[in-house]
Amino acid sequence: IWAREVLEKSRNYWISTICPDGGPHSVPVWGIWMDDSFVFSSGAKSRKVRNLAGEPRCVITNESGAEAVIVEGIAVETTDRTLLERFKKLYYAKYEWELDLANGPFFVVKPDKVLAFIEHSNQFTTTATRWKFA
Repeated sequence: IWAREVLEKSRNYWISTICPDGGPHSVPVWGIWMDDSFVFSSGAKSRKVRNLAGEPRCVITNESGAEAVIVEGIAVETTDRTLLERFKKLYYAKYEWELDLANGPFFVVKPDKVLAFIEHSNQFTTTATRWKFA
């Protein structure tokens, strides 16, 4: 499916979280789309991690507005060693950056809803997609 391919191939993503005062917070992150979920890490004291501790709902988007995929879901911290070892290998292949699995935390965002759009007018009406996950 096109939206899955866009998420797999994207280099940069945006994560939007909710601040304690209810305001939005959006920053770029690196991550991997694997097993129909987005996996990423961040510094334990980062604003996004502190936001997720209070409110785990978030939005993940790829970097392109011309081929946009928007993932709404809940970020769950993971320590699953098998998953993290796979993530580490895929992360290195994509970014040529060696992750230290002793650092983290690491999160998995499983989609509740996915919206996807292609900018080109001749494709938009036939490709706009909305998935609802149960």
